[in-house]
Amino acid sequence: MKKEVIGPSQVFAMIVLFELGTAIVVPIGLESGHAVWLSILMALPGGVLLYLIFNDLYRQFPDLIISGYTRKILGKYIGWPLSLLYIPVLMFNSSRNLRDGGDLLISASYDRTPLLIINSIMIIAVMYILNKGIEVFARTAEIYFWIIMIMGLVCNGVVIMAGLVDFKNLFPLHYKDWVDALTSAYPNIWIFPFGELASFTTVLPYLKKTGISGKMGVTAIILSGFLLCFTHAIEISVLGLDIYSRAAFPIYTTITLVNVANFIQRLDALVILTLIIGVFFKMSIYCFAATVITADLFKVKDYRRLVVPMGVIVLFTSFISAENYTSHLNEGKVFLKYIISVFYAVVPILLFLVHRIRKRFGWYREP
Repeated sequence: MKKEVIGPSQVFAMIVLFELGTAIVVPIGLESGHAVWLSILMALPGGVLLYLIFNDLYRQFPDLIISGYTRKILGKYIGWPLSLLYIPVLMFNSSRNLRDGGDLLISASYDRTPLLIINSIMIIAVMYILNKGIEVFARTAEIYFWIIMIMGLVCNGVVIMAGLVDFKNLFPLHYKDWVDALTSAYPNIWIFPFGELASFTTVLPYLKKTGISGKMGVTAIILSGFLLCFTHAIEISVLGLDIYSRAAFPIYTTITLVNVANFIQRLDALVILTLIIGVFFKMSIYCFAATVITADLFKVKDYRRLVVPMGVIVLFTSFISAENYTSHLNEGKVFLKYIISVFYAVVPILLFLVHRIRKRFGWYREP
């Protein structure tokens, strides 16, 4: 089978869509109070640094995904079980994103539709695009990148035009606010959404031009960080901290307040569409990562054979993992603190350090 290849602009679009994903819709960094936007800016350098570690490992092993070079760096007996653990982590993360999308659609417009039906339709779309291959998926991302940018410009533009923004909700910033912002940035926002780019360790080997991966990825992360910062700052300035922290989907609440000259209103459909697109791409990349790692570990020649069973597991996990949305959020905090931070930050940093030490002292066996 001919190896699939994707271009730098396509990976750029995939990273931006992945980073925005659900992070642009759900409240993040609540520990920092009204300085959430500052927390995102503080977490951004750490996110860039973490991506550079992923990129360095990719440059050292350009033909291997994370499960491949984990076994090479740590050895078969440690690397294989450790790589295996990535599969349920990625699948569970995908199911959580699916649950976020389904819950917003139910709360916004489809209150009489069962969660299973909504999530089934979304996961079918994911399975379809992944069965077409990573090249088709990347070209789709390139198109939807511009759609998201245009919708974001329209939504934020009309909120400002409507005169809803009140900068008193963002300032002043006291010493405690700076400390809280830093505490919220690391590790919470550093891991979600920036650390989640660990899933791109399975995408980068398909990149056509290896040498451009660093600059391209860093630019995409910086753009994503500023977009998230600006959007959440707008939400807090409109809603205030109290409503922002209690709203399940602050961006949806914000856009429902828009009324420009009794003519421009009811733009909540744009927010719903933004969430659907974000969830679709984030889920797809998580499912792709879990699928190719499974194929690599169990020697399956074509990862597309595993797409359907992977999608079915993600679907059922999405609505049996938590009883309600509140439990879903509480579960996510525990998962972020004790599981995701280990697999998305600690393990890659460990791989980076061990590889450097083994390479420096010549501890790799010659083939």
